[in-house]
Amino acid sequence: MIFWIASYPKSGNTWLRALLSSYFYSEEGIFNQNLLKNIDQFPEKRHFSDFNYDPKIVTDTSKFWIKAQEKINLNNELNFLKTHNILGSINNSNFTNKKNTFGAIYIVRDPRNVLTSLQNHYELSKDEALKFMLSEKKYIHDYQTKNDFSDFQFISSWEKNYQSWINQKILPVKLIRYEDLNVNTLDVLKEIIEFIQNTIKEKEDFNFLKAQNAVKSTNFENMKNMEKKSGFLESVLSKNDTKKIPFFHLGPKNDWKSIFDKSYQNKLNSIFENNLKELNYLK
Repeated sequence: MIFWIASYPKSGNTWLRALLSSYFYSEEGIFNQNLLKNIDQFPEKRHFSDFNYDPKIVTDTSKFWIKAQEKINLNNELNFLKTHNILGSINNSNFTNKKNTFGAIYIVRDPRNVLTSLQNHYELSKDEALKFMLSEKKYIHDYQTKNDFSDFQFISSWEKNYQSWINQKILPVKLIRYEDLNVNTLDVLKEIIEFIQNTIKEKEDFNFLKAQNAVKSTNFENMKNMEKKSGFLESVLSKNDTKKIPFFHLGPKNDWKSIFDKSYQNKLNSIFENNLKELNYLK
């Protein structure tokens, strides 16, 4: 059965995967990049190799979302999968269902800081990044591959994305804030692990030492230094040259208040006001 690690892009999903893969798939909880392969992304092209679809049609793989998950679950194991997809449907094709899914962790991040992170990752202006976040028809895919939408993910808008996961009755979902994970990493990680174990009904004692090692080995500076020395598997090529865009950019130092002028800050506060209140980001 699948346990989703879900989020809108640039919200801390990779860090959470690093923490969980270190805890669940290593002996001592010490992170290395290969551990991330234990929590791969869905959907990806390889998930649809047995199905007849047209890769040139943006949404065509969506009709095989469920069948692809059934295939994954044939191993009769707990399968962690990362996704940025909304928990919804396209052309009457549901993203997932109870039959294939245990539950999910959804990590949300202050949208004003998501904006600055999107700017770096996708090489956008602040207005382009804001348009990206507000588009309810937004999808992402590997833009390096021409005319192939096999790994298409329908992310919708930032607001619709998080609300689709937390305002539903299909699956048990634990919402965590990136900011809380950043400030109280060990405590929040413990909550997440206990939620997972309670959901899958396989209770085990929490391994503090292993979790501490996971927290220490995946802190932002360690991850950034690792990328500088040996690169990072999930960094992407720049659209303008052959260099890769640094995946670990500002991290906890990403602060919209020091990046945008007062006028733009007020604009963002106005646009996201209801969401900021709902998620306790207004102080």
